[in-house]
Amino acid sequence: MGKSVYEMVTERIIEQLENGVIPWEMPWTGIQNGAYNRISKKPYSLLNQMLLKHSGEYATFKQWSELGGKIKKGAKSEIVVFWKIQPAEETKEDGSKTIKQIPLLRYYNVFHVSDVEGVKPLEGLKEKEVEPIEEAEKIKEEYKARENLQIIETVSNEAYYSPMRDYIKVPCKEQFKEIEEFYSTLFHEMVHSTGHKTRLDRMGTGANIASFGSEEYSKEELIAEIGSATILNILGIETKKSFRNSAAYIQNWLQVLRNDSKFIVSASSKAEKAVKFILNEG
Repeated sequence: MGKSVYEMVTERIIEQLENGVIPWEMPWTGIQNGAYNRISKKPYSLLNQMLLKHSGEYATFKQWSELGGKIKKGAKSEIVVFWKIQPAEETKEDGSKTIKQIPLLRYYNVFHVSDVEGVKPLEGLKEKEVEPIEEAEKIKEEYKARENLQIIETVSNEAYYSPMRDYIKVPCKEQFKEIEEFYSTLFHEMVHSTGHKTRLDRMGTGANIASFGSEEYSKEELIAEIGSATILNILGIETKKSFRNSAAYIQNWLQVLRNDSKFIVSASSKAEKAVKFILNEG
C-alpha cells in the first residue's frame, strides 16, 4: 500500500526539522510574500506554505504547459494538499440511509517557476506597506477590544493564557531584549486565547483542559507556535528565536510528529483558523 497523504506531509515536515529548519518559522510562511498559485494568484494555505520549499509562483505541469512553459530536465515536483469532500452512504440505527460528507486529504504535484523554461516570473505582487511594530500593537488592541479580553503586561517571568478566567499575562516590553520577542510571546498567548469556548472552542474548560505533556497539550502548543510565527511573518517581523532552534526543541517535535501522522495537518489548519480569527478575517 502506498503512503497516505498524511504520511507524505509529515515526512516533509520531519525532513525539514532533521535539517535544523523549523518550517513554521520560515521567512516565507507569511501570506504577504509566500508561495502562491501562478494562475489564481492566491496564496496557498498555511500548511502548504510550510511544505513548499520556495516563495513565489507554483503551478501544475498542465498549468505551466498551457502558459507555454517546459519543465526543466531533472526538476522535482513538490506537493500541495487540499480537502476533497466525498459523499458516503451511512445506515442509521433505524435502518434509514443518510449521505454523510467526509473530507479526505488529497494532493497534487506542482513545480516552482525556477524549474520552468519559457515562462517569465510575474512582476512582484504588490504588498501593503506596514510599520511592523505599530501594526503589531494595533492587532493586539483591536483583538483585545473586540473579544473583551484582558491582556496584563507587567514585570514578571511568566507568560500564559488562563482559559478559566480568560485573560493573558505577559512580561512587560522593557523586559525583552528585542521588542520582536515580546510580540512573538504575546501572539503565542493570543493564539491560545482563540481556543476559549466563546471563540473557536478548541480546549474545553475546567477538568477538560489538556494537561501538560498530553497529546492535546502538545497540539495546542504547536497551534500557538505556528499561529504566532504566521502573524509575525505577515507583519514582516523577524525574531532570532535562538532558544527555539535548540536541538531539544526540534527533537521534541520530531518525536510528536513521528507518533501521529495527522498531527501537523490538524495543528496547522487550527492555527490558520486562529490567525484569521485574531486578524478578524472571518
